[in-house]
Amino acid sequence: MVWLEYLLPLIFLFPMAALGAVVLALRGLHDASVRSPFDANPLRAPGQALRTRLDQAFSTLFLNGSLGPLVSLSPLVYGMGRMLFVERQFWVEWALYGLLSTALVLIFSLLLVRDYQRIRRLKLGLACELAIGQKLERLVHPEAHPYAVFHDVPTNSFTIDHVVVTPRGIFVVETRARTPAIGTDGRELKQVFVERERLRFPHWQERRPLHKTRQAVSWLSEWLEQQCGVPIPVRGMLVLPGWEVDTRDAANDVSVISGEALATQLTEIALGEISEAVHDKVIYLLLERSRLQQTLKHLRQPSA
Repeated sequence: MVWLEYLLPLIFLFPMAALGAVVLALRGLHDASVRSPFDANPLRAPGQALRTRLDQAFSTLFLNGSLGPLVSLSPLVYGMGRMLFVERQFWVEWALYGLLSTALVLIFSLLLVRDYQRIRRLKLGLACELAIGQKLERLVHPEAHPYAVFHDVPTNSFTIDHVVVTPRGIFVVETRARTPAIGTDGRELKQVFVERERLRFPHWQERRPLHKTRQAVSWLSEWLEQQCGVPIPVRGMLVLPGWEVDTRDAANDVSVISGEALATQLTEIALGEISEAVHDKVIYLLLERSRLQQTLKHLRQPSA
């Protein structure tokens, strides 16, 4: 029967399919998430959201790097199996096998390049998050200054990088990592001009960082006012580590800074006095929201 000539060569693909199943089973091997020994909730550290995305990027790189050769060789292995069950070979059929394998190699090569670029960007973002987190940790001295710092605060649809609670206002701190451009003379171009609605970098411009910071400020101020019953001053700060920031044309509602003196600026800016009761309630609300979101994430995860 003619159909057996196409069905029987699939036997030679079974070992490759078994190896692919092992690769899929090991895809979650690179998981650096750490849970608390007390309540089993994920521990939140500076840049935790980026750490999670970096783990996912490494998992994708592992899958593409492992499954790519298996999938790309499958047409050729199938074709060699066909040689055992047919009496006459057709060069067109072998050409199709070769073209399919070549196309699969190109696709997986592009996927690996994409994964490499994604991991590189995430590592740069994580490095900036950790640097800003260390700057903010200098504010935490409960005996002398009633400051509190929260990392990766979840909202309904996105995550706020940092929230700093002070007696004179609440600050939303968003961090963006961007690689400096290279000029024609080989030197780094690290100056960024801030306008009302966009950031003008040497060779490109962006609107989303300012929009995201304003969105975070709007959500946090509305949520705190709803929970506390009184308006609470909230200001957004967009940090661009390593950049020289020109704010002559910037708007007044968002502070765009390079981050070197972030802790000092947070202690010097006064948005308005906050009573001790409201101050403590804000800290309690942020703690509860972080714990609630972590608990919900833990419940949504499938059991092992």
